[in-house]
This record gives sequence, structure tokens and C-alpha cells, in this order.
Amino acid sequence: MPAWAQAFCGFYVSSAGAELFNDASMVVLMREGTRTVLSMQNNYRGPTENFALVVPVPVVLKEEMVKTLPKEVFSRIDTLASPRLVEDFEAGECPPRPPPVPSARMESGGGGMARDLGVKVEAKFEVGEYEVVILSAKDALGLDIWLRENKYKIPGGAAPLLKPYVEGSWKFFVAKVNAKKVTFKDGQAVLSPLRFHHDSEAFTLPVRLGLMNSSGAQDLIVTVIAKSRYEAANLKNVTVPTNLQLTATAPSQFGGFYSELLKRTFSANAGTAVTEFAWEGALPPPRVMTRQGIYGVTCDPCPPPHPMDDPMAKYLGADVLPGLKDDEAIAKWAREATMTRLHLRYGKDSLTDDVVLKAVEPIAGGVPEQAKTGPAKTNRFQGRYIVKKPFDPNMCSRYGRGGGPAAGGNVVPMGFNSQLAGEGGNTAPSVALKEPFEALLITDVPELGVKATGKPPAPAKKK
Repeated sequence: MPAWAQAFCGFYVSSAGAELFNDASMVVLMREGTRTVLSMQNNYRGPTENFALVVPVPVVLKEEMVKTLPKEVFSRIDTLASPRLVEDFEAGECPPRPPPVPSARMESGGGGMARDLGVKVEAKFEVGEYEVVILSAKDALGLDIWLRENKYKIPGGAAPLLKPYVEGSWKFFVAKVNAKKVTFKDGQAVLSPLRFHHDSEAFTLPVRLGLMNSSGAQDLIVTVIAKSRYEAANLKNVTVPTNLQLTATAPSQFGGFYSELLKRTFSANAGTAVTEFAWEGALPPPRVMTRQGIYGVTCDPCPPPHPMDDPMAKYLGADVLPGLKDDEAIAKWAREATMTRLHLRYGKDSLTDDVVLKAVEPIAGGVPEQAKTGPAKTNRFQGRYIVKKPFDPNMCSRYGRGGGPAAGGNVVPMGFNSQLAGEGGNTAPSVALKEPFEALLITDVPELGVKATGKPPAPAKKK
């Protein structure tokens, strides 16, 4: 299986000459009106000398608009929006579940030019391990020369990729990292996620520059949190096949199974953005209690409570959205917001433009009561994969489900996220399949032309 690489909306430059690759990244966007809050987690593999991240931005960013975040924020988002492997138990009697237990809270913490190249340093400040400069440029070649003269050996062919941003009067967010303040693990820098916000009529994710660090096909996972569901305006959009029943041997191979499902989805839909999750109220707002002690999460199945639940909305940018003056307003906005997860895969030759995002109508799918994905009044879509088992009364106390006859079975989250692939954030699972893909399926996947060959479970014996 070929190696997978992840994209992000910028590129790395370094004072060393070795090739640099950003292997795993996640981008989370909050949007309200013209305000966009962009949070990104990027992994860096390369020399330990000082290096920097370069991201095009539509306006000059000030120091108070940039901050670092705990890495747990992205782990939580990944858990909330990742595909779910669930156990669907046959109907049975369960006692009433115990009262909810509140989750623990975590308090929110918080160059000059050698000559005139048409480059201007608009702002300069430090945040965490990052030394940030905001640049404007009149000429792409001048910006290319400026970076090189400031001892950054940027990837070859930078000027043509920089040119559209320069001509569009974009600025350049350059976050230089002091390697002395960073821990390297197995040759990969452990970086603090970065967050910044700006106002712009266009809702665009500048991803083309990230291709400069590409070692092949790149995966980009974008999570959008806003009042509406979002899709890519300039790409074809499909939803990942969902509500598929799997065999009893599938759980141990779920990482490889989902990897193959995505591969076939992209192969059948070239140049596509794949929606993996779209759910209203999935973002945990401050101090809002719902069922099972989970803050603001109403998806089915839900991940277990997490210490990051309480301040999540603020961490990701609700504290700077227009009109949200206090915790009550933030909580209301978060309860009504939809979290959308889009998955893109592309290479240097298949992506010619940045990703433009647009608000679209709600959909539902990947829920027990709806067999097929389709239009809905409220967003309730997820990648959901089911392993059916006989009713087990032990599950009642273990998972707190029940309270009378289980009409549709007890659904138990299996905790799948990209960590099945090992460390590295959202790198694609490298888990090899022990059986053919079709043999793990009991449900056909007609949209991909896949016929299931897996055997359904034997019916439960009557006592």
C-alpha cells in the first residue's frame, strides 16, 4: 500500500536544504458572517534547524488575532467527526440508565529587507514557539527572493504558486519556529496547533501552496463549524457510503476497511470532496449538559466524555465570532451550529485552485432510522458501520443504554478514529486487511459497484 501524505493550507520553508514533507494535518474552520477562524494542526518532518510555516491570508493579522491551542482540541474534533464502528445488539430488556455524571472541566489558557523587493513586514510578534511575521508583497518573484535571502530554502517553483495570492492582494502569515523550543519525536516536530481569525467575504481555504511539500497524493481533512452544512463549491461532492453492515471479523480490521472504502470512493469519484460527517449540535459548548454527561453532543453514537468538552467552542474560535458576547450566547450558537467534515485527496496535477466553501441544505444518513442518505430538516449524517450481535444484558450496565425494550438495538461506540493507524493525527490507516474487502461486507455498496460476500451472523439461540 503506498504511503499517504496529508495536505495543509500553506507550505514549510527551512534554513536547511533537505526536502520537507508535512505528513499529517487537520484544519478546523469556524464561520459566522464574514468572520473565519482557522485552526490547524500540522506535523513537520525534516531537519531540526529553524523552519517556518507560510500561509496566505486575506488581511494583515494582528498579534491578538493569533494564538496557540492544546493538541487535545484536535484529538477531540477527530473523535467527534470520525467514522464510527458500532455494535448493534438485538432487542432486549435493560434497566433504566444511571443519572448523568458531569465531565471534568479544563479552563482555557490561553525582517528587514536587504533591498526593495516589494515585500513589506506588516506585523511582527511571538506566540508560543512561533515567531510570526505578516508580509505583503507586490511581486511573487520578489517574495520568493525575500524568503531565500532571509535564509529560507523554499521548495523550487514557489513563485508561480505565490503569484495568484500576490495578485489578489493576499498577505502572508509566516510563522517561524524556534527549534530549541520544540520537541522532536522520531524526526517529527511536535508543534502546537495555531489559530487565527480574519474577516473576508470569500470563504476559501488556500491549499495550493501545500502541494510544494507533497511527496505524492495528499489527504486533506477539513472540519467546518457554522450555522449550515458546507461543501466544496468548486469540486464534485459525495457522501461516504454509510449504514453498512460488517462481519464479526471486521472490527479488528476496521482501519484497513475504512481506508479501502475511502480509496474506492475517491477512485469512483475523481476530483471529489467526500462528506464524512455533518451534524447539528455536535460541538460541545461551554457549560451545557445533555444526555450521558456529554456537553452539547447529541450524535448517535456519541464518544465518551472528555476533559476538553467544556471549553471546546471557545478554543476553536467562538470567543471571537461577531455577536457572541458571553458564555450563554456562545452555548446557544454551539448548540445550533453544524459540524461538517470534508475529506479531499489530490496530487500536484489534480488540484488547480484553492478550495472554495459554500453553505448547502441539510442531509441525514448513517442513523438507524434512515436507510439511505438524503435531504432532511436537520443535519444528522455520519459514516456508520455496524456489527450485529445477539442481545447481551451485560451491555446495559457497561454502556448505560436501555430503559425498556431496545427497539433498534443497543448501539455501542467502538472508539474508531485515525489513531488506529498509530500516531500522526489523520494519516491514513496502514492496517492491512486479512480478508478481501468484499468479504468484510454483509451489505452491498451499490454506489461503488461492490457486492458483499460476507456471511451474516447466525440467529441468536432462543433460551
